[in-house]
Amino acid sequence: MKIENPAFDYDRLGQKYSGHRQTDSRIAEHVHEQLTGATTVLNVGAGAGSYEPTDKYVVAVEPSVTMRQQRLEKSKVPAIIAKADDLPFDDNSFDASMAMVTIHHWQDIDKGLKELRRVTRHQIVIMTFDPEQLDNFWNAEYFPELIEVEKARYPTIDFIKESLGGHCKVISIPIPLDCKDGFQEAFYGRPEAFLEKQVRQSQSAWGFISEDKQEEIVGRLKIDLENGNWDNKYGHFRTQEYFTCALRLIVSTPETETTNR
Repeated sequence: MKIENPAFDYDRLGQKYSGHRQTDSRIAEHVHEQLTGATTVLNVGAGAGSYEPTDKYVVAVEPSVTMRQQRLEKSKVPAIIAKADDLPFDDNSFDASMAMVTIHHWQDIDKGLKELRRVTRHQIVIMTFDPEQLDNFWNAEYFPELIEVEKARYPTIDFIKESLGGHCKVISIPIPLDCKDGFQEAFYGRPEAFLEKQVRQSQSAWGFISEDKQEEIVGRLKIDLENGNWDNKYGHFRTQEYFTCALRLIVSTPETETTNR
């Protein structure tokens, strides 16, 4: 499957995005740990400001007017209007940079990641999903069309590491059962959430599937929830405290910095 433009239309469809996509404090601990030592932080594709540290000087970049407005509603710093592949900053302007579940929206991911490296002195922290692990979540059984969209948009971990260069480490992030951030895997133990249109509208991959097809897809899950088949196969997830699947943090530091440590 090939998607010409991977960007979700937040200005048309993202009006209620931040109501479902919020910072989960347990995931935030993993992010903020990787920002240790930084004073200035650039957040690219910043959206409504999820996972931005409150103890650092943050500069946000966000092209969507809808998302910039939602930042202000949440008392976040106003965002600069720009895109990842053409950042309006000098080389080495920031101690660290971050991009939280956004790179799959970028038209030129390689160029965007190289721009992050250009403007960042030390660590770059990327939160994304590993497309090679998406089949390990039960929704691949019910929503294979959705997983096909996701695989077409998410870059591989190796691609990200090669684009960033330097020394990269990859961290698997466990997702809590009552996760506040409404991406797909957040509902591993709350399958009924997928029947709600507003929840799906906060998961960008659904925006690449027609309304009629969405109804068909979620109809499969609805039937199995009603007849008990889902619980027979996956009911243990309803009480499983954490689920580790495809969510990853990729942290890149320059080779020279690694060498000097």
